[in-house]
Amino acid sequence: MSEPFDLSRLDPEVQTVLGEMAAHSLPPLETLPITQMREVYRTLGDHLGGEAKPMHEVRDLSAEGPLGPIPLRLYRPRPADAAPTAATIYLHGGGWIIGDLDSHDKICRRLAHASGEALIAVDYRLAPEHPAPDGPEDVLAAIRWIAANAESLGLDASRLAVAGDSAGGGLAAMACQQLRDSAVALRAQVLFYPGLDLTPESDALPSRQRNGQVPPLTTELMRAMAEPFIGGFDTRDLRVSPLLASDLQALPPALIVTAEFDALLDEGRLYRDKLQAAGVAVSYVEVPRMIHGFIEMAGAVSAAVSVLDQAAAFLRQRLA
Repeated sequence: MSEPFDLSRLDPEVQTVLGEMAAHSLPPLETLPITQMREVYRTLGDHLGGEAKPMHEVRDLSAEGPLGPIPLRLYRPRPADAAPTAATIYLHGGGWIIGDLDSHDKICRRLAHASGEALIAVDYRLAPEHPAPDGPEDVLAAIRWIAANAESLGLDASRLAVAGDSAGGGLAAMACQQLRDSAVALRAQVLFYPGLDLTPESDALPSRQRNGQVPPLTTELMRAMAEPFIGGFDTRDLRVSPLLASDLQALPPALIVTAEFDALLDEGRLYRDKLQAAGVAVSYVEVPRMIHGFIEMAGAVSAAVSVLDQAAAFLRQRLA
């Protein structure tokens, strides 16, 4: 059982956002049918995400995957040079059951705009229609496809990074592990409050107990998201619980961002420690008084803008 939480401990801007949501009497996400849950999440992202940064080009693409086409969206913040450009591959959050290209459009635009480099968002398959390992396998297929087709897209296959938030952060970490010895050479990974451990044992992590009643990612919502994704799949499989990996050597340099009052805080900290112990360069940012999902609130929470700018600077450096 998670502990009660005093919301006055949160950053004042976050308190304002949560107060506005409460004023609209929005029901808890986990109580909604899946189609309505997805629509509410998409609407919140548009409402809270702030300015849609202008792009020189936004183009929908399709990668070949094991279950069929995987929708992608390519963002170019500036005209393409004669030389191929670097690119970040972005994996949206949403607990493996919600989220899409539109829910994270403003985040992707912001990252592309601030980094000055191209970005490709991946619309991987979601549960419950596609439980594990379908989504992770889509992610791996999409990254392989992007690398293989980089030249025709005007991208440099030797300057690719992967980034993601929440479930997408876990998928980004997973991709770096699974593709380490492949033809795909990822230069960097950016993990925003990643979900890295879906084993039952993870429920005992102190941050799960301490922050399990902090909205939006409560214990109840975590359960409602994880159960349809896992189904009967092995929770110790590294495609769904990359924190359990025993060999993390030679992985790309990482930026890990966590939030003080997030149930997933300990997963980010533990992965930082394991990467550092394996000799991987890690930049770690733990944002005080923040909650899970705060980078989606760049229109209302100044820390979101600051963190996305830091991530863009990290990507510029690693993709140079």
